Amino acid sequence: MTCLARGADQIFARVVLEYGGAVEVVLPAADYRDRKVKPDNAQDFDELIGKADDVHIMPFAESNRDAYMAASEHVLSTINALVAVWDGGPSGGYGGTADVVDAARKRGLPVTVIWPDGAERD
Repeated sequence: MTCLARGADQIFARVVLEYGGAVEVVLPAADYRDRKVKPDNAQDFDELIGKADDVHIMPFAESNRDAYMAASEHVLSTINALVAVWDGGPSGGYGGTADVVDAARKRGLPVTVIWPDGAERD
């Protein structure tokens, strides 16, 4: 289950599909594809959406920080464990990785954080 954000979310989804797994996508709002997916990522995004077993769109008209966190809370309500690609730093805004990891831990979900030695954010 993924929100299919560019980067780790899409890499994760692609690997799951390559190994024969199923992908469920949760989008934060109805406008997410048009408003947030950049033209150079649109083809990859559309391909992954097309291969998803299920796509759930949160009941927000506009993609914003509240919608991002609501989508993540929806994901957390349906999973048994969280794998987060995260540098351990603060979120860049409400609903970022630090907030999601914190919410998962508060729920008592097992959290595995992946951040390779020497990795840096773009």
